[in-house]
Amino acid sequence: MLPLIALFIAAFAFGTTEFVIAGVLPQVAGGLGVSIPTAGYLVSGYACGIAVGGPLLALATKTISRKTLLIGLAIAFTIGQAACALAPDFTSMLLLRIAVAVAHGAYFGVAMVVAVGLVPEDKRGMAVAVILSGLTVSNVIGVPAGTAIGNLWGWRATFWVMGALGVAAIAAMLALLPRTAGSSNSPASLSHEVRVLGRQQVWTSLILMLMLMIGQFGLFTYITPTLLEVTGLDESLVPWVLLLNGVGATIGVFLGGKLADWKLMPSLITMLLLQALVLGVIYAVSPYPVPMVVAIVIWGGLNFAIGAPIQTRILAWTADASNLASSLIPSGFNVGIALAASLGAAMLNAGYGYRSLPVVGALAMLVAVAVAVASQVWEGRSRVAPPLPAAAE
Repeated sequence: MLPLIALFIAAFAFGTTEFVIAGVLPQVAGGLGVSIPTAGYLVSGYACGIAVGGPLLALATKTISRKTLLIGLAIAFTIGQAACALAPDFTSMLLLRIAVAVAHGAYFGVAMVVAVGLVPEDKRGMAVAVILSGLTVSNVIGVPAGTAIGNLWGWRATFWVMGALGVAAIAAMLALLPRTAGSSNSPASLSHEVRVLGRQQVWTSLILMLMLMIGQFGLFTYITPTLLEVTGLDESLVPWVLLLNGVGATIGVFLGGKLADWKLMPSLITMLLLQALVLGVIYAVSPYPVPMVVAIVIWGGLNFAIGAPIQTRILAWTADASNLASSLIPSGFNVGIALAASLGAAMLNAGYGYRSLPVVGALAMLVAVAVAVASQVWEGRSRVAPPLPAAAE
């Protein structure tokens, strides 16, 4: 368990630096002399760095020891935070954020592979959940704390504190990760890395990931105006609703990990169907504060509960060539986030209103249910077992 805690600390650090920028965006914009919309490119630039740079860096470093690579990525994170704290202008800040995002994308891909390699096969889902919980806990604790630090001592102080968090992550991995963590006797060739993506369990899981992001971020991107304008909540209550959503997500990620280790596909299909129902409930109760808040918390829990078995499935079916596939997990999430936000914007611009967003999410979840059922039936008929890890061949 201790090695997983070391991986969690770094995941928490990367998650915090990705999301905390939203909390200090006005201060960053003022400090760097740009408008808030322009400063928003620090968010989209980070997502692009994860989506594009992460897989490329993972492939370029596949012959390096996994422990060495993870520590190297944590060092890059730490230096990046210090550099962001000292950034003299917006352009340098943007480039530094993108560089850190590339390390972020590669880290989560490699950390997932190492995590499942550290535990027995029947604990893979929980190992994935521990890494994923770094993201949920960063939203519950890291982002509010980083925002508060920025409000008290300025946004540059936020990045200095995250740099210190990076030092803690480096120390934890040096001390707790086994020297051979995630090592492989013979790294897979690029052609084999690409071929495994053709396994139906892999590409169908990536489709499920995309649908999950539409179901989550189509609404979550616009959750504040939805709560203000549709539900009629007081502005002071919105942060508390988001906090409860984050608590639900943290509980959900461990529940999803447990279910992935128990009965992966039946659990996944059931949760996808439940999420479609919950999004339908959100549409129905959105004008009513108390049931809306309850539904938002359940929705948050299901979002992350579903993520764990999807990722566990990808890792299980690419165990013999995991570098590219594992790096596509954070990449796929960020592509899905960008697509969901754009789809939501298109719906709003077309005049459908905030209340229409959960309906789109519910439809995406029903598509996911159909894909998951078809994938399970296909797998059952083919009777093909997941591959052995490369080191075990």
